[in-house]
Amino acid sequence: MALSANLFLRQSQSLVMTPQLMQSIQLLQMTHLELMQFIAQEVERNPLLEMAADDGDLSGDPSETADRHGTGSQQDNQANGDDFAAPPALDSDWYENDASDRLSDRLDTNYDTAFADEGSAQRPDAPELLGQWKSMPGQSGDGSEGFDLDDFVAGQISLRDHLNQQIPFALSTASDQLLASVLVDHLDEAGYLRADLSEISSRLGLSRDAVEEVLTTLQTLEPAGVFARSLSECLAIQLRQRDRYDPAMAVLVDNLELLAKRDFATLKKICGVDEEDLIDMLSEIRKLNPKPGSSFEHAVSESVTPDIVVRADGNGGWRVELNPDALPRVLVNHSYMAAVRPGTAKDAPDQAFMSECLQNANWLTRSLDQRAKTITKVAAEIVRQQSAFLDHGVDHLRPLNLKTIADAIKMHESTVSRVTTNKYMMTPRGLFELKYFFSVSIASAEGGDSHSAEAVRHRIRALIAQESPDAVLSDDDIVDQLKASGVELARRTVAKYRESMNIASSVQRRREKRAMAKVSAV
Repeated sequence: MALSANLFLRQSQSLVMTPQLMQSIQLLQMTHLELMQFIAQEVERNPLLEMAADDGDLSGDPSETADRHGTGSQQDNQANGDDFAAPPALDSDWYENDASDRLSDRLDTNYDTAFADEGSAQRPDAPELLGQWKSMPGQSGDGSEGFDLDDFVAGQISLRDHLNQQIPFALSTASDQLLASVLVDHLDEAGYLRADLSEISSRLGLSRDAVEEVLTTLQTLEPAGVFARSLSECLAIQLRQRDRYDPAMAVLVDNLELLAKRDFATLKKICGVDEEDLIDMLSEIRKLNPKPGSSFEHAVSESVTPDIVVRADGNGGWRVELNPDALPRVLVNHSYMAAVRPGTAKDAPDQAFMSECLQNANWLTRSLDQRAKTITKVAAEIVRQQSAFLDHGVDHLRPLNLKTIADAIKMHESTVSRVTTNKYMMTPRGLFELKYFFSVSIASAEGGDSHSAEAVRHRIRALIAQESPDAVLSDDDIVDQLKASGVELARRTVAKYRESMNIASSVQRRREKRAMAKVSAV
């Protein structure tokens, strides 16, 4: 058989993950904070990109992210062509400095003298206040600059600063104060000491007894219970400061696992007290703080900015809108591009660089526009599927999965997954992550519509909240009541849902409810 070389013409399709496509996918799954950080980096890197000023005109369509300097096909032609022609001249804007084009001249109105009488009558009344207003930082006196309320927020003191202020009064020698500073550095956010005293003593060249002595002194500082090495020690420190650490209370603190199990019969036996004394001891325990350092500032709290806002449209439906605060406004500066067109930028590397910058800028604006449209489309379908939840509450939350949304809007499930990750929706019923509206389906006992797992959890929580100390529901009882209401659920599933909501078993709940009832009676 002879070997020969042949030429074939073959046509095929393939998806190539270009850097621009990867960037679009990354933009889709970014949170609002990550997106703003990414855009800030791009604006710093690309001279043709700039952030739009927050002039209050943010209610327009997301597709209008292109700037007033030129958009659309003109951008594409300039990105692909060699000549960078300046965009057509725009009409004179009302804000130009030319006095003949000012808005006041067009309207035959002089705003400088419109309120002259009122201004002249009011200005002399409080000249000292006007001077103070002008002299304050961030205010020029003409109202052009406003105040940032964050500048007037009181600073939050940390646990370390609070303790360092007390150490000089508790310890006199410099060596003890140095050791105390080392121990402060080993505190966690709850105020517990997470360090090996033997390792600290060997590292500092001190005896274990010296470290223990300083630690004992530090445990007398405020807040009470700080520098404890366990929950039992933390409670014991607070009880000593309250003068309530008697032998019976010491036994109770050493057997907290029995208290967690609500095994009050065993606690009465080992503590040597009757039921009334045990109730008093439990009341003292409830007044203690198991995390003494939790009341101090550890990190800056950041509010969640919703990406989608859902409002009633007045006709029985719902209007889905992008949140203007979460919508970045990126502009492409074509005026600067025209200023450095090939006639000005003579070097080929400069021309290539500006051409690449323009192409990247146009791609970014289109990617942001596509991101906004995709989020809106997914959110609108979620609202359509879960309209009963918005009307009647969590009991009417329908089972929903990514495939249902993807098929409805003709997108891939992975795209829907990226859109719903770390994106939030503000509804009349509160702020929810988009993932909240997706839950597994639970079959109906009567063969009707299936139920959402989140709605079933809500029913279980409501049933347990309504139970009395004398009629605590077991998991089997919950199964029977759910089946009577049309929900077919296995006992192990009820136990799994109950544990996921941090709800104790029926035996522990019965002990706790009876103890609480007795405390209330006393």
